[in-house]
Amino acid sequence: MDLKTQRRLAAAILKVGTGRVYFHPDALEDIDEAVTREDVRRLIADGAIAPRPIKGTSRHRARKRALQRKKGRQRGHGTRSGTKYARASRKRRWINTIRPLRASLREMRDSGGLDAGAYRRYYRMAKSGMFKDKAHMESYIKEKGVE
Repeated sequence: MDLKTQRRLAAAILKVGTGRVYFHPDALEDIDEAVTREDVRRLIADGAIAPRPIKGTSRHRARKRALQRKKGRQRGHGTRSGTKYARASRKRRWINTIRPLRASLREMRDSGGLDAGAYRRYYRMAKSGMFKDKAHMESYIKEKGVE
C-alpha cells in the first residue's frame, strides 16, 4: 500500500511537512482509497489523518546549567572563551565594586556610625581604589576604630 500521494496532499492541506503527517493505523484502507483533496479533507475531519505536534527543544538542561552558574559553578578556566575584559569590561567591574562601597558608606553616615568628615575621607579612599570590596572597607574602618 503506497500512501505517498495521500501524504503529500494531506501535508499541503494541513500546511505541514510530509514528515509531520500522521495516519491512524486502523484507517489505512480508507486512506488508501482517498484520491482527491476532498477525500483527504474528509479523513482529516474524521481524525484518520492528523498533524503530529512540533517537537521543539527542551530547556531543562539549560535551566539546570543556569542554576549551577548562579551558584558560581561551571565558570572555571575550561568554560571561558573570552578574555577577562571581554567577559566584563573594566568599567562594569569598577561599577560593580564602587556602588556597594558607596551605599555602605551612606548607610553608615545616615545611621550615625560615621561623621561627615570621616565619611568624606573614606569616600575618597574608595574612589581611589584602596578597597577591593565591601568587606575589606568595613574591616579597615573597624580597625581604625571609627565604628
